[in-house]
Amino acid sequence: MQLPRSTYYYRSTAALVALDDGKLVALIRDIQDEFAGYGYRRVTLELRARGYVVNHKRIARLMREHDLHIKPPRRFVRTGAAEEDPAVFPNLYCNAIPTMPNRVWVADITYIRVVAGFVFLAAILDAFSRKVVGYAFPRRSIHS
Repeated sequence: MQLPRSTYYYRSTAALVALDDGKLVALIRDIQDEFAGYGYRRVTLELRARGYVVNHKRIARLMREHDLHIKPPRRFVRTGAAEEDPAVFPNLYCNAIPTMPNRVWVADITYIRVVAGFVFLAAILDAFSRKVVGYAFPRRSIHS
């Protein structure tokens, strides 16, 4: 046989169905009812799997015009145990410059990520000289 190779691998698109915008929006809504987190990429793949001829740009446009896009979940990182009503203490030494050492100390706690989890560093500084008065740095990590 003297047929080109492309004829052997040819697949007819006659079985695939083209849609108008109204019917396509209804199909998109059905897919999003079933799969709530699907964006335009996954919706396009699902429509193609169901046998429809669609372009991802058309799906993105229709979803944008009909407010069918999804809102991504917010990322929230919990850094410590939060109390319901934490105590707020007044700053008794605001906007004043210390004149002598060892009169005003300031403190801070920070968490540092290491391979085994988190460790914390608690430091106390002298506000006048800015020297470290004391610190705490544990040898083992806090597993989160």
